[in-house]
Amino acid sequence: MPSLARPGSRTIHTVAAVVINPKREVLLVRKHGSGTFIQPGGKPDDGEAPLDALARELLEELGVELVAGSAIHLGTFEDLAVNEPGCRVRARAYLVEILGEPAPRAEIAELAWVPLGGLLPVRVAPLSARHILPAAASWLAISRS
Repeated sequence: MPSLARPGSRTIHTVAAVVINPKREVLLVRKHGSGTFIQPGGKPDDGEAPLDALARELLEELGVELVAGSAIHLGTFEDLAVNEPGCRVRARAYLVEILGEPAPRAEIAELAWVPLGGLLPVRVAPLSARHILPAAASWLAISRS
């Protein structure tokens, strides 16, 4: 995938979780100091495999475990970074199942369950709103047909 970054801008590489509950709502998180919701996840450590990073981030941020073997790669998406001005973020997004009840931990201030498709009741980052959530909705539509 070619970089969509402007010359001189930095691209941040992350992994992102799409967690969907039985009501077809998607879990989003808001970091302390931010007014925008994003997918749970984060930056892999050097040499860390994407799914290992995602499992670590879910445990650190939400206190939940990634169900082994549940991850479905939805794609790699790029857009403006909301928490780091002048940067872009490129995320490998995975539809995952979790064990446990998510609760805000570490840098997470708030959780929101938002409907998959339709109007979003909170401010959502462009990466999630334009790319990850539509990809998840498409995958669910295809998998249920």
